[in-house]
Amino acid sequence: MAEARPWQFNGVVRLTGIGTGFVLTTIFIGFAAINTGNNSLYIGLAFMLGCLLISGIASKGGLKHINVELGGIDDAWAGRTARGTLRIENNSRIWNVRDVIVTSDELARPILIPLLKRRSEVTVDASFLFQKRGIAQLHSVALYTRYPFGFFLKKRRARFSGEVIVLPRLLEEEAIRTRFRPIDGDTFPSNRPGMGSEIHAFRDYAQGDSVRHVYWKKSAALGRWIVKQTELDAARAVHLLVDPYKPRMVPDENFEEMISSAATFIHHALQRGLEVMLTLPRVELRAQGSEGALAMFRALALLEARLDPMSVVIDRGTIVFAVRKEDERKTA
Repeated sequence: MAEARPWQFNGVVRLTGIGTGFVLTTIFIGFAAINTGNNSLYIGLAFMLGCLLISGIASKGGLKHINVELGGIDDAWAGRTARGTLRIENNSRIWNVRDVIVTSDELARPILIPLLKRRSEVTVDASFLFQKRGIAQLHSVALYTRYPFGFFLKKRRARFSGEVIVLPRLLEEEAIRTRFRPIDGDTFPSNRPGMGSEIHAFRDYAQGDSVRHVYWKKSAALGRWIVKQTELDAARAVHLLVDPYKPRMVPDENFEEMISSAATFIHHALQRGLEVMLTLPRVELRAQGSEGALAMFRALALLEARLDPMSVVIDRGTIVFAVRKEDERKTA
């Protein structure tokens, strides 16, 4: 949750320091005009009341016609800022609006728009910050302005709809050094399936596999796509299995930490040029470099906890990520 700033509030309007002084001065002049009957004071009082009225009408009329749309967001990781854009449109035929501040819980920092002309729109850069993985729904932003005289701080909540898939949180470097051993492809045996020249075995097609590796003759005979696996000559490969089983007594934080550990391991393996195969319930994904990586991280982002363990045969050398049994005993 973003920390509230002193100028943020939940109401519709708030007097500023200048506005408070102006209102008190207006009241003082009003009493003086009534007590003395001086026409000059009445004229001054009318002018000051007119300024207050114009300030309220102008700020309300300007904010009322502002619409906000989500332009797009880059890959969003939990706990890290993601760049995006907002399209802000002023549909008013009369009012230009100045010094508009845009903020929300999903924005890493407020956005200042110096001038928003009538019947125009602007596209502004925005930094988003999400704390949890999964699907994040964007519903509204808060608009603040002191336009035109700075007497009142007006607020309006502009509603819009947007959806973002937030990728899992990556662990810090200190946690990586203590949890993971260095990944060295030379320690893998030479008969591991990979990108070499000799055929190692055949298997079903998995999302992320290249179409170039599809064995068309065998696929046509079996009625499903079959991929030929080659021996590991030059490329390196690693197989991961993520079991979403979470006992009832285990806190959600432990499950999320396990997902973050798996995502961090995959992220660093891909950075080192390894070919990664990820096994999840009812799906297998492959990635190398940037090809297929986003689909793999999105699958982890949308992975939900289950009450029953995965039933799968684990090959030798497979790296398994799961909630540890010690976590259940600690909470019992």
